[in-house]
Amino acid sequence: MSLAYSLDGVFLVSGSSDKSIKLWDVQTGGVIKTFCSHTGQVYSVSISADNTTIASASEGGVLCLWNIKTGNCCTIERYRDYANTITFSPTNSQLLSSSGDGDVQQWDINGFKIGSPVPGYNVAFSLDGTQFVSWTEETVTIRNTDSKMTTADFNLDSEPSYCCFSPNGRFIAVAADHAIYLWDITGPEPCLIQTFIGHSNTVISLVFSSPYSLTSASRDKSIKIWQIDTSPADPGALSTEPTPFTSVPIRSVSLQARDSLAFSIDSTGVVKIWDILTGCCKKFYQTQIERIHCADIQLVNERLIIVWKEVLEKRINVWNAKQGKLQTISVPTGYTYGLRMIGDGSRVLQLCSDSIWAWDIWTGESVGEERLKRDDTCFVNFQRGSSEGFTLFDTLRIDGSKVLVCFGESSVQGWDFGTPGSTPIQFSETSSDRPHLNFIDVREWSDKSPVRIEGAITGKEVFQLCGRYANPVAIQWDGQHLIAGYESGRY
Repeated sequence: MSLAYSLDGVFLVSGSSDKSIKLWDVQTGGVIKTFCSHTGQVYSVSISADNTTIASASEGGVLCLWNIKTGNCCTIERYRDYANTITFSPTNSQLLSSSGDGDVQQWDINGFKIGSPVPGYNVAFSLDGTQFVSWTEETVTIRNTDSKMTTADFNLDSEPSYCCFSPNGRFIAVAADHAIYLWDITGPEPCLIQTFIGHSNTVISLVFSSPYSLTSASRDKSIKIWQIDTSPADPGALSTEPTPFTSVPIRSVSLQARDSLAFSIDSTGVVKIWDILTGCCKKFYQTQIERIHCADIQLVNERLIIVWKEVLEKRINVWNAKQGKLQTISVPTGYTYGLRMIGDGSRVLQLCSDSIWAWDIWTGESVGEERLKRDDTCFVNFQRGSSEGFTLFDTLRIDGSKVLVCFGESSVQGWDFGTPGSTPIQFSETSSDRPHLNFIDVREWSDKSPVRIEGAITGKEVFQLCGRYANPVAIQWDGQHLIAGYESGRY
């Protein structure tokens, strides 16, 4: 149930559900000694830096210290609740334990308590022993080992199952539910810099296999090795600081499946590029964009292009990250319910209440307008969103030069804008040459009951979303991939 190497890598100690502890020779694989005094399963083991003592925590809340040479056992604590973890400092003979009571206690090598306990259900030391991390239901706290003063803390949306320091002390990795979050703790405030998504069940163990790689084990029966991306952000971005923790609403998501990429932007202006095959964040940009009403992001010829519009503003902003160039397009109306770029990045489509406008993305000139035919009784579904009014459905869908507009549950209209300067050609809803222009239709608004996802053209159910995934605020669906953003900041 628990494994721990000695600091020099010579020994391995294991704790088992058979109530025993074994000390192993790493080179030969042989058992050096077995320790048998626990009356319950051994949940956690650790070995001191000088290889003289083993610490263990077992079922029934029992903490023990074992003399490796003599095999003698000394019980130092019997918690009222179960004991979670016990671990030696890598640099001295102090150790920390945690219990189901929610306390983290510091001890000396003789089993005497050092100071008062601090809150926490689990605990881990940094490699230099100067800091330790503990976590409660949704809060991760880093403390100075000597003073126990908090040096950093941050919150998650779900309860952590495992935390660990990187060997260089720069990062904290946190496993929570199916995901792993990587925080940089070297700055004035902890910054979330990468999220690893790929496990289909709870992550139950996590360790740095190098300063820039992680290994995780999950209840989905798999082990995954993750590469930490330390490459700097594109210099064209307005800021290259680490991405701040995102607990703010996602404003827009977009897919670029041909390149296996997805994009997201939140209300603080953080843009993230995601690998849709692994779920990993490949790169991020901290922009100065604020008050986003609707937006779109594409990578065109290695240029990251962001278009966005603020609430009621009569202009569309275009940002070319590679060139560091900001342009604006003046538009006749401030009411916009969708904003998407044509596939080659040459034009931006603006969806208004009664028309769809096409604008040349570099000159700002109008290159087409199409009037919409709609039933006013269904329009509430089309514009439904938060109090700030951002589009909730994938209302405006682009596939190359083809554009599709979905009005909630009632109708779909589409045009092929073809080459610049030509008149857009309207096509029928049943056209068979649009394999990726499928829409999803969210029919219910509840976090408790399943939400039926249907094709807006066919009316057939595609799948269902349940629980916390049932109420996204930004969605794109291309027939194969679904990306959804949430009010909580989840993707």
